[in-house]
Amino acid sequence: MTASDLYRRLRSEIETIDLIDTHEHLISESVRLQQQVDLFSWLAMYAGSDLISAGMSEATLQRLLYPALPLAERWAEFAPYWRDIRTTGYGRALILAAHDLYEIPDIDDSTYQELSHKVTQANATGWYHHVLKDRARIDCAILDPLEKWDPTPLADIDRHFFRPVFRVNDFVLPANRFDLTVLEQKSGVSIHSLPQLLRAIDSALDRAVAAGIVAIKVAVAYERSLQFDKTTFTAAEAVFNQISCHPVRYRSQFETGKHKAPVAWNEAKPLHDYLMHYVLQRAIDLHLPVQVHTGLHEGNGNILENSNPLHLVNLLMEYRQLPFDLFHAGYPYYSEMATLGKNFPNAHLDLAWVHVISPWVARNILHEYIETVPANKIFAFGGDYAFVEGTYAHSRLARENVAMVLAEKVEAGYLNENEAFTLARKLLRDNGLRFFRLEG
Repeated sequence: MTASDLYRRLRSEIETIDLIDTHEHLISESVRLQQQVDLFSWLAMYAGSDLISAGMSEATLQRLLYPALPLAERWAEFAPYWRDIRTTGYGRALILAAHDLYEIPDIDDSTYQELSHKVTQANATGWYHHVLKDRARIDCAILDPLEKWDPTPLADIDRHFFRPVFRVNDFVLPANRFDLTVLEQKSGVSIHSLPQLLRAIDSALDRAVAAGIVAIKVAVAYERSLQFDKTTFTAAEAVFNQISCHPVRYRSQFETGKHKAPVAWNEAKPLHDYLMHYVLQRAIDLHLPVQVHTGLHEGNGNILENSNPLHLVNLLMEYRQLPFDLFHAGYPYYSEMATLGKNFPNAHLDLAWVHVISPWVARNILHEYIETVPANKIFAFGGDYAFVEGTYAHSRLARENVAMVLAEKVEAGYLNENEAFTLARKLLRDNGLRFFRLEG
């Protein structure tokens, strides 16, 4: 038996697994059908960030995303930067999608027009089923719907593909009267005091549970540290009273200096900390797990240290009965993440996004997690895309990486072949079925 024979057997077995995809942002097919999509639609996530990192201006990127502009004109602006990002994990995912789904061998001067035409033509009813079910073999994807892209109510999300989560960022980070007004609309509760804000959280969560959510999602590390200290009602109420009458509409205006915030972020921390602890306590009451963004931020120029997963230790210690799904392997803090998974029974480690950040790093992480963390606490795949072609490509990379790692483990004598087959099913399917209670 050669190593390549072993890999082929493992890969063949892994191809039969219907995946549980732990994290997506995919818009509904009905919303996509209303959009003009082409090759450059794929730049709205990830690859666009690499273009900015390579030196492209934000204005140029926005032009690329505007389908009314001539395709050749946009390609001329894109091509010089594409040569630099095509070697990143994000770039390879796009090439893989083009090759497998559209039978285009590469993305270059000679193919971009045909590829873009095929992307446009494929935007029809049934494309999601073809890509997600027939090609990617995703049994169920856990969906974090983003309102800025898709206003579909949670109750109306297509259960043929998805199970939704409820994102609590807005309820945890209110900064002014406009934010509170938005929460009033989402919850149906008037908010003029901290107790009323807590009732609004209760109401919103009850509505989300009735709509069929399977988890709560926390993605606040884009705006603040994941260090949520224990604070008092009195301290939180003092902050609430400061922000409740301030009229500023958008938090981004604070950053640009157009308006003065009622309190600085560090001064608002007691309120936001209190609200996060309240949400976690309600999650326990509702028997819902909590997904937390840790590690790398999508986009450019954020404060990465905010999302160090070690900031979560106090929450993992206090809420031991609450299952946490910790995202993105904490990359680049993936060894720190391993220590959480090893030390805390309620810490589950999720490689969502990681295979397209760096396939090589994802394999190293899998090697480390298999050796350090109980196998029932590792999720090997979450697509984390807003367009299905990206999800498909990511699923291919994840299957390949799992097969490669397990083949190396068997070849080294760390696992036997039967153990490898069993572990593959745990990482790609069984753990997700159990964690999100999708069985039955």
